[in-house]
Amino acid sequence: MNSRSLPLISVSGSHHEMGRQIGEACRQQVSKSVENAHNLLNESYDSLQLDWVGALIQARKYLPFAEERYPQYVDELRGMAEGANVSFDDLTVVNAMEAVTMDALHLVKCTSMAVNQERTTNGTVLVAHNEDWVPEDEPDVYLVQARPQHEPPFLAMTYGGLLPNIGFNAHGIAQCCDSVYPTDSRIGIPRVIVSRAVLAATTPSEAIRRTLTPQRAAGYNHLLVHESGEIYSVEVSARQFAILYASDGMMVHTNHYVDNQMRKIESEPDELIATHVRYFRAQRLLNQTREHSLRTLQSIQRDHINYPDSICNHSTGGDPLDREKTVTALTMDLTNRRMCATWGNPCENTFTTYQLEG
Repeated sequence: MNSRSLPLISVSGSHHEMGRQIGEACRQQVSKSVENAHNLLNESYDSLQLDWVGALIQARKYLPFAEERYPQYVDELRGMAEGANVSFDDLTVVNAMEAVTMDALHLVKCTSMAVNQERTTNGTVLVAHNEDWVPEDEPDVYLVQARPQHEPPFLAMTYGGLLPNIGFNAHGIAQCCDSVYPTDSRIGIPRVIVSRAVLAATTPSEAIRRTLTPQRAAGYNHLLVHESGEIYSVEVSARQFAILYASDGMMVHTNHYVDNQMRKIESEPDELIATHVRYFRAQRLLNQTREHSLRTLQSIQRDHINYPDSICNHSTGGDPLDREKTVTALTMDLTNRRMCATWGNPCENTFTTYQLEG
């Protein structure tokens, strides 16, 4: 097992100041993510018919919606661009990549799970997420510990020039995001901006409302967990949503819609077979143990059934639009505000523990 630890960046202040601090501390990672996005579009031009100039034009259409609703997070991006000495326009593309490519990047292998205190060995509330993305971005994964001026402190994962969105805050709200593929996508607030806003929620209902912000471009599934043991999956598209509640103290979500009404607007469901396999596999493994711990969840995160399209994902070959791996695995003890994280596949790398301070 490799024992390397993800970089942890501590930031504080206004949103612009926090973005600048991230950009300065992670200048190489931010710049590399822009370069990787360039390369991905170049490699995929035959499929997408989209070059970088076209992506810039498309991303600018989304920016006014984000600035109107969440100017503070656009300001974080501006600060990040300044700190990393990269173009703000380029970072806008990186944070709107799913939208500008019209979801042609069918990267559908993330897995999220949660169990409440009724299903754990020591009465804690636990959350787990495998983040799967293109392997080129794995070196650029890092954690952000933030103390915003007017929002709750949080500890969250990101990579390159993306705003952080998967993690938890000091009010005991955790979020995991899984890509889903609706047919009603439109120009609006990019999904990354919407999910960044969830980290500022102070109650479960506020977190849910933030996933459903008006004029959103599309949607993720947001697995939302509260320290009280309340667990929801909010399946979101541009115009519709469904709120699912945990059953028997546990919940799993992957990359397809579970709600019957949401499934009616799912794009190309026959392309999403592997996500169903992971969903049922994770459910079965969770049900095999009545009382879970960080260690039992991490064992599920290492599972290789249906390899390489497994929970621990190793699907690195083939089409540039369908090539990814688990770049980090996160396990969160929401009760004690701790996060354990790997840098790369959890079958090959050890979990390091990080504590939300303050």
